[in-house]
Amino acid sequence: MLTWLRLLSDWIWQDRLWFPAGLGWANLKDRDGQVFAKGRDLWVIFPIAVCFLIIRQIFERTVAVQLASLLRVREKPRVRAAPNTTLESYFCNASKFPSQSSVEELTKQSACSVRQVQRWFRRRRNQERPSQIKKFREACWRFTFYVLAFIAGLGALIDKPWFYDMEEMWNGFPTLPLLPSQYWYYMIELGFYISLLFSVATDVKRKDFKEQIVHHVATILLISFSWLVNYIRAGTLIMLVHDASDYLLESAKMFNYAGWRKTCNYIFILFAAVFILTRLVILPFWIIHTTWVYPLTLYPPFFGFYFFNGLLFVLQCLHIFWAGLILRMAIKFLPGNIEPSPEPYTTYVV
Repeated sequence: MLTWLRLLSDWIWQDRLWFPAGLGWANLKDRDGQVFAKGRDLWVIFPIAVCFLIIRQIFERTVAVQLASLLRVREKPRVRAAPNTTLESYFCNASKFPSQSSVEELTKQSACSVRQVQRWFRRRRNQERPSQIKKFREACWRFTFYVLAFIAGLGALIDKPWFYDMEEMWNGFPTLPLLPSQYWYYMIELGFYISLLFSVATDVKRKDFKEQIVHHVATILLISFSWLVNYIRAGTLIMLVHDASDYLLESAKMFNYAGWRKTCNYIFILFAAVFILTRLVILPFWIIHTTWVYPLTLYPPFFGFYFFNGLLFVLQCLHIFWAGLILRMAIKFLPGNIEPSPEPYTTYVV
């Protein structure tokens, strides 16, 4: 069994799959004082993820709560559904949205009128909705991480030549020495996304829940793969582009929960502009162009080339999906239109 696993591992990680012809894992061995990324480095992301979960709990119960009080985040009174064993059993075990025929059947079982049953289910569903404080705390935590990650990423890249000339990300590939700033940028970003996967069961459930999961998995695979095969320069640029707009969305959510609608709307419009610029212009036409088109002038295509760009295209499809929702909301914020809350559509954009 171990022999088969070893053979399978050797086949999966063979040089010709992940590197251009004539290059391979031997090129990524440390030498002459130069350190390169290694697969075993990624084990550290799991304790980092656990640390993030612990820090998040402390942050949300202290800093976020105090900030919510400062911004006067208030809960709207909710009328609780009266205790009813029959209706509660149906709500928990069958459906939260009973059909008309089910409502009529429940009226006979519970000795309530049709209107009373419908009102009970409406109130019971309302009880399940997360509180404003919970949503504010979650948005506050993400805002704090994203703004710090963006500042740190910008600081790590601002003096690098590939920040200004993206073709430089392939200069010397794959023998690109690992910098300490790149190491920590990668490990912290990966640890954060792993922590989001761990907490997805307890976070506020939103309308794009499935898209969240796809995004988290694709992002983790993309970042991890770029680390393994030393696409680190491209990876840091991709992470920076994603961090550039996320903190604006989370801050807009925070002001929305606090009832500062005009401030929320202005920030949301700014977020929409930055999102469109970074996700639909810079990422596809600069970064993906440099990872998809330019390498073909240097090397023949190989499996790792297709795999990396395939993950980028998955993310790009999600960006287009979210951009459509964002534009619908941004148009409604224009003068003369109704000013809705951004919550229904801009649930999670990264």
